[in-house]
Amino acid sequence: MNLVLIGFRATGKTTVGKLLANKLLLEFMDADELIEKRFGFTITEMFQQGHESLFRMLESDLINELSKYDSRVIAVGGGAIMKYKNYKNLKRRGVIFLLEADIDTIYERILADDKTRTQRPRLTDLELRQEIKKLLEFRHHYYHRSCDCVINTANRRPREVLEEILHYLRQEGHIPP
Repeated sequence: MNLVLIGFRATGKTTVGKLLANKLLLEFMDADELIEKRFGFTITEMFQQGHESLFRMLESDLINELSKYDSRVIAVGGGAIMKYKNYKNLKRRGVIFLLEADIDTIYERILADDKTRTQRPRLTDLELRQEIKKLLEFRHHYYHRSCDCVINTANRRPREVLEEILHYLRQEGHIPP
């Protein structure tokens, strides 16, 4: 069984994913980082060059590959779960956790994190706060239909989020008490 983290950027997928993998002695795999390493260019570069559709195809291929593994912690990009085949592949061997936060928290985290601010592409021409709002509204249904457990990460430390995930896994019998 894989543990899959989905959600908008800056909700803690990578940070919490690394903690979770370390705690359970599992390998952590970040889909966005794997794509960048494998193909030698950043996601931002792909989007700036008008290759979003190529990125989404590479992302789907990678998710299909990752979903064949077992006992991994996998973090996927914020838009990955909108494709039904990505959801089905991740769900096949995974428990899916939605990490979410409010618009203001995401906005502040993006501004505070150089990598998130500079290495992740803008997806609209809107001001950042408006972009976040628009995309969250659009993706809400996709996120919520896909997950087994929703965890709000706003105003919470990564270790608190980790403990909530572990509690859920124990309660559902996925890990020993």
